[in-house]
Amino acid sequence: MSDIFKNLNPKQVEAVKIINGPVLVISGPGSGKTRCLTHRVAYLISSGIDPNDILAVTFTNKAADEIKERIQQLLKIENYKLKIQSASPTIGTFHSICLRILRREAPLLGYKSSFTVFDEDDRLSLIKKVMARLEVDAKRYNPQIFVRRISKLKTELIYPENYKPNDFFTRLLAKIYAAYQQDLRTANALDFDDLIALTVRIFKNHPEVLDHYQDRWKYVLIDEYQDTSFDQYSLTKLLSQKYKNIFAIGDDAQSIYAFREADIRNILNFQKDYPETKVIFLEQNYRSTKNILAAAQNIISNNQNQVPKTLWTDNEKGEEIFIKEALNERAEAGFIAEKISEFAGRGYDFNDFAVLYRTHAQSRAIEEFFIIHSLPYQIVGGIKFYERKEIKDILAYIKVLVNPSDMVSFERIYNIPARGLGKTVFEKILNSGEKDLIEAVGTLADKDEKSKQGQSLRKFYKTLRGLKKQINAGIASLIQNIIKTTGYEEYLKGLSASKNDAYANFEERMENLKELLTVAKKYDNIEGGGGVENFLAEIALMQNTDTLKTGVKSQNGANKKVTLMTIHSSKGLEFPVVFIAGMEEGLFPHSRSVLDPQELEEERRLCYVAVTRAKEKLILSYAQRRNIFGSTQMNLPSRFIGEIPQNTIKYAATGIDDDYEEKIYY
Repeated sequence: MSDIFKNLNPKQVEAVKIINGPVLVISGPGSGKTRCLTHRVAYLISSGIDPNDILAVTFTNKAADEIKERIQQLLKIENYKLKIQSASPTIGTFHSICLRILRREAPLLGYKSSFTVFDEDDRLSLIKKVMARLEVDAKRYNPQIFVRRISKLKTELIYPENYKPNDFFTRLLAKIYAAYQQDLRTANALDFDDLIALTVRIFKNHPEVLDHYQDRWKYVLIDEYQDTSFDQYSLTKLLSQKYKNIFAIGDDAQSIYAFREADIRNILNFQKDYPETKVIFLEQNYRSTKNILAAAQNIISNNQNQVPKTLWTDNEKGEEIFIKEALNERAEAGFIAEKISEFAGRGYDFNDFAVLYRTHAQSRAIEEFFIIHSLPYQIVGGIKFYERKEIKDILAYIKVLVNPSDMVSFERIYNIPARGLGKTVFEKILNSGEKDLIEAVGTLADKDEKSKQGQSLRKFYKTLRGLKKQINAGIASLIQNIIKTTGYEEYLKGLSASKNDAYANFEERMENLKELLTVAKKYDNIEGGGGVENFLAEIALMQNTDTLKTGVKSQNGANKKVTLMTIHSSKGLEFPVVFIAGMEEGLFPHSRSVLDPQELEEERRLCYVAVTRAKEKLILSYAQRRNIFGSTQMNLPSRFIGEIPQNTIKYAATGIDDDYEEKIYY
């Protein structure tokens, strides 16, 4: 057991060794939070706790995989990944855990276990259909408004039957919500929010089911507890209320996802929910220099709603924090590009740099100057892999084969590649009364077998039937057959030959499909079957930072690109050199937040997160005037700059536009 405590500090050891009862670990940035969580799981198992009794929940698949790998190393179990199929801790995201539960329990709510999980595009498409059917003008009411409001209601565990509208808009919302939910049920589909909300509903309505899972997971560990929403909080409380062996770890000062319904009160009120909680503080930082840590500590100390903590480090004092005043956003971008070029000439690799900003719109000028300076870069938060047309098309085929009731996926593929089937034919298939849309195609083909359209329907039916027989032959093979039998590759060639620039790069799109095959192969050897369902489920559960790529290969084979991203996307990451651009009142903190004390505190937590991404160098910049959002803004420097200790910073200013010269005046 000595390996389990190796490289842990005394506070981490204390957190790891408490087996029974509620535990809250307040873990500052860079304090070894993941290490503490994984060592605790390993300690529980080494102490004789049945691995099957342990549930560890985190927010991304990447984090879940990292936890599994670290536990494997700690316990030194041979062929651990095979062994955990029969005796292992359950480790996954909130949504993946609930998906697993619903695959077994969904029939209690009237769903088949083979239900489809709708992604964001599927959900929006269905909302648009509902609005059209109810004759709601999409020009007057943006469909995304209803998507967001319905998502929020589900997070609050409010379904159509218990939603109480009080004005014209909420009555309209109630009508759309009820129709949308009924259409999901008809399609035997759930959206992303249903996964947790319906699991909570089953637990509340079926005590015997809740009791089963409480006995199944007697030890519950929750990562990043400050990011939990009401539905996640409710799920956690239900699962742990019998044995009270809940271990929550997180940092209230890094709660920055209120826009995703994260509720900081969940961690602040943890001791009220569990009065016998043992609270442990992890305050030693292993990441940043003393100067960077002092800046972060001083900034966050201005918040009222927090669990007070004092960060410290044994690291060196480090360089002063550099604060740059620029004339405008172009001068700011030019400064950042030149600084990176300068640092790269001193031995830093491009992947050592991150440029953080409050809004995506700020990246435009920075990208422009990176191109001018020939700096390789990647933007986190652009078009995601699984949102690209060619990927969504092939996935839609697979979804229809697995769940022939999935009308949204069927609509995407019934005439892709083009096979002469128009909207009228699609409506006939949809209104045929046949829940199995594949069989509906066959029935319609039989009624009109002599016409050209009937022949197309017959060919389409045979294609789908043939592909459906290959589902269990392996996902990679299935994808290859879909591309081949549907003529999808030729379809992409035709698009690239057209004048539509969006489809110009045929080779890149085929490379994307090849990458999809790489992902699919991981699911071809799952014991006991279910590879296709797991494949689709994992894709639906993907998080933005799970697929973060560090760039294209350079001459020596390393991946080296500067990372550009919003501060929200940077959480959980670290870089030797961090630039934070746009440190201005009205931009950061954002103008929407400055008059609301709670929102302003979240902006300050966001700044705290940004600062603590830096390991060695931290450079903040602001502009005297900025062209953004279609107008020119003249803002004061951010109040957060004024909250940094003066003895840890160095200022620079500029007096001319593009060919600016800096001068140190402090």
